[in-house]
Amino acid sequence: METKTTKYTKEGYQALVDELNYLKGEKTEEVKQSLAQARSYGDLSENSEYDEAKNEQARVATRIAELEELITHAEIIDESELREDVINLGSTVLAYDYDMEEEVEYSIVGTNESDPMRGRISDRSPIGSAMIGKVVGDIVNVVAPGGELKFKILSVERTKNNG
Repeated sequence: METKTTKYTKEGYQALVDELNYLKGEKTEEVKQSLAQARSYGDLSENSEYDEAKNEQARVATRIAELEELITHAEIIDESELREDVINLGSTVLAYDYDMEEEVEYSIVGTNESDPMRGRISDRSPIGSAMIGKVVGDIVNVVAPGGELKFKILSVERTKNNG
């Protein structure tokens, strides 16, 4: 079975590492304390606090395993090697959306960094993948689940991370 790498900006990769460290340290300790507290209540067979603590322990363990897998197969892009005028991972794109008749701004990020409600779209999404490699002035046609979309690239710059 071939495992696919996922591309990350340096900041996106660091967020994974930070979450993993938090879960393995502080969060694991909190769960242990919750389990100890719940055990002190006695009969575990009818102890909802114990059941909830065990469920939380399972959720934390699952997320730790997911993060370790993501980190193992992460590819961190070196943004300094990318042309600033060409859309790539780590680019912020201002485009004219012909269907909405308005300007839209997208930050192109790795799959696990995406947050469409904040304009952070994956490099593997229909719009993100169609924009990769384009420059100012290009027309981008996107075949998306909701139909065809058309954009004109107005500006491209490296994403500034303000948190």
